[in-house]
This record gives sequence, C-alpha cells and structure tokens, in this order.
Amino acid sequence: MPGICRPGCALAKQNELKVRAAAAEVLVDVCYRGVSLGNRLSRQLERVAPGERPLLQELCYGVLRWQPALQLLSRRLIKRPLKARDRDIHYLILLGLYQLIHMKIPPHAVVAETVQAVKALDKVWLAAMVNGILRNFQRRRDELLGQLAQQEEGAFAHPGWMIEQIRAAWPEDWQVILTANNQRPPMTLRVNSRLLTRAEYLERLAECHLSARPAPGTSSGVLLARPVAVDRLPGFREGHVAIQDGAAQLAASLLDLRPGQRVLDACAAPGGKTCHILEWQPALGEVVAIDISADRLQQIRENFRRLHLAATLIVGDAARPDDWWDGQPFDRILLDAPCSATGVIRRHPDIKCLRRPGDLVAVAAQQARLLAALWPLLVAGGRLVYATCSILPQENSGQIAAFLHAHPDAEEAPVTASWGHAATCGRQLLPGENAMDGFYYACLRKRPAHSGLAVG
Repeated sequence: MPGICRPGCALAKQNELKVRAAAAEVLVDVCYRGVSLGNRLSRQLERVAPGERPLLQELCYGVLRWQPALQLLSRRLIKRPLKARDRDIHYLILLGLYQLIHMKIPPHAVVAETVQAVKALDKVWLAAMVNGILRNFQRRRDELLGQLAQQEEGAFAHPGWMIEQIRAAWPEDWQVILTANNQRPPMTLRVNSRLLTRAEYLERLAECHLSARPAPGTSSGVLLARPVAVDRLPGFREGHVAIQDGAAQLAASLLDLRPGQRVLDACAAPGGKTCHILEWQPALGEVVAIDISADRLQQIRENFRRLHLAATLIVGDAARPDDWWDGQPFDRILLDAPCSATGVIRRHPDIKCLRRPGDLVAVAAQQARLLAALWPLLVAGGRLVYATCSILPQENSGQIAAFLHAHPDAEEAPVTASWGHAATCGRQLLPGENAMDGFYYACLRKRPAHSGLAVG
C-alpha cells in the first residue's frame, strides 16, 4: 500500500513493530473500554513517527471493520482463552489475521513482526503461541475461511443482533447494506459557495492532477477518485473547501432557507452542517449552534475560522432549552439527532464494537425528548428538519410518526427528491447509494395558529 513501510531493512522492521504495538493498544481501548476510535487513534497518531501513521490507521480501521469475522476465526485457532491482562496479545493475533487475509504484506513478514511485537510488549512467553496460531491459519487458510463463510457473522462481519435489525428493517436490501458497510468510504468535499463555484474548484483539482467529479445529488459536493491528505487539496487552508459526505450536504437544502431568518442547529458539532447553512444562505438573520460538549463546540470555532464564517455558539443541552434559549423563536431548526449511527459504519467501523442491542431504546427515547423540547422554539409556519445517520425505522420514520401523532400542530412537508427511498414519513438513503452514507431526513412544518386545529 502507498506510504506504508515494507519489511526488508532494520529501520522498516523497527517502525512496523511500533505500529503493531500501538494498534493493539488502540483496539483494546475501543473494544473493551468503549472509547471511540476517532478519539483514541488521534492521540496515538501523535505518538508515532509521521511515516508510521498510514499503517497505524490502516490496521486499526481494518481490524475493526472485520472484527466480528476475525473474532470467530480466532476462536477456532486459540485453544485456551487468554487472560484479561493479555487482551493486547489477543488483538495482536487479530492484527496478524487481518494482515494475512486483507493486506499484501508477505505472510512470513506478518508472522515475524507480530511475534516481535509480542516480545516488545514484554510477554515473551506468549510468542510461541502467537507464532503457532498464525502459522496454523496459513496452513488451514482455505478450510477456515470456508467455514467462516457459512456463518452470517463471519460472512458479513457484523454482530448477529445488528444483522437481525438491518434484515428486519430492509428485508430486500440487507445483504447489500452489510456489504456496503464493509467498503472503504469515498472522500467527498463541499465547495464553499461563498468563495467559488464547484466548476471552478473542479478545474483547480484537475490542475493539481487530482481526479474528481460532482458528487451526485448535491449542489456543492465533489467526489474524489481517491482519498488524499487535506494538505494536497488546493485552497483547503484558505477555506475554499471542506470535507463532508454528500448525504450530510442535503440538510441545508431541505431547510428552505430565506434571507433574514433565525436558524437553530441543535446538536451541531462538529459543525459541518452549520457551516453549510451559512454558505448556502449568506443573508440569514442569525444562526445559533448549540452542542452539549464544549470540546466539540471548539471544533466548530476552528471550522469557522478556516471558512471565514460566524454564528452564535452555545454550550448547552438541546433537550433543556430553558437553560439557554433567549425566548426568541426560530424560523428554521435543524435537529441532527444522536442515533445508532448504523448508516455510517463504513466510515466508523468501531460502531460494530461500541453499539449494543439495548442502546436503541435509550437513543430513541433521547430523540423523542429532543423533538418535544425543540418544537416549542419554532415559529408558527416554521420548518424543522430532523436528520439521523441511522438506517433503522425506530429512530427515523417511526420516531417522526409518533411525534406527528402527539403534536396536532405539526405536519409533514414531504421530501421530494431523486435520492433515497420514500419512507412512511421522510426519506431514507442507504449506505453507498449515490456514493453517500446512510442518512434519514424528515421535514416538519408547524401549522399556523389560525389553522383552526386544537393543539393538545
């Protein structure tokens, strides 16, 4: 793989040894301590040399992407379960299996470097066991992979409960969804329409020998043929472009923004949609972005500085407006609600480890609280756009149907679009469609007070 050190010299072996040990530490924290991959990996990347970072990222993302299948495979190969204090060795085994199956590093180098990583972790007594496990897999590779393909968790590399949820929600599409979840996501950009057009930016990319095309279904999106480091993107530091999936770029258009309006972006961090709102309609009266995390709100400030944007930023709980709302109603509200994130697994493979079946009930209850709390903040005749990066109906169309039933002053503004699938309420994009992540959108309009309907 480009940018990855290969075995063959002493320096390369030392670098790869560091990477494998670092990857094992990340995986233990994600899978056993519930730390998100993004947070943990960003800290670990700072501790390794720049030349080691692409391999560290590849190993962590790759093992988490295929972890359900790798775990099943390891159970067939590990005769005696490892102790809790040796979880790092367990993940070194998964790292070795991932490389042997999915990477082009020579098998003898994978085995040798994994064994050396065991020794570097001061667990030399387990080196022979790890060596034997990986060599046993090499001998029985076809047999073991054939057995793995006979089990759904092995064939699709998803937890069993998640497979069942997706199959129940999408009985005609579940296999396509699971397959898409295991693909590497594309890199999609959003051109800052305040500064230049998409056509102009595509010309700049071509001048830099970067292949790209318009992102389907978007007005400002650009789909790169291959991901690149942001410092290779022309005008990135100057705020000409931002990284944002095409599905997330749909929110601004659904808000039907008009000059002078007051807009609330609830649960706003990291701020991609807030920035797009400001780019989409520069003449808005005020944009208020709220998030419960001060650290995550700082990400929005950093994006604002780079993109030359400004808005009112508030640290607060969107479900408790009495703590932060000034009493002035909003013409538009975007609620990008917390969710299971089952539509962005290809981008965040740690979701396979971090999510549990019981999470869905708690998340759905939180979404309902947010909708109920924010609805009174919307002016009569105003619009609320509800969005999730989930593909499960209990968080999406089911949530909106329940809200409409409980709020007679709310009506659906149907989403008519060429993208996605019409749901009972709203519209659903599945992972990979139009090169986009899995997203759900519904538009709600508050009936004017003179409509004659009783509000109860």
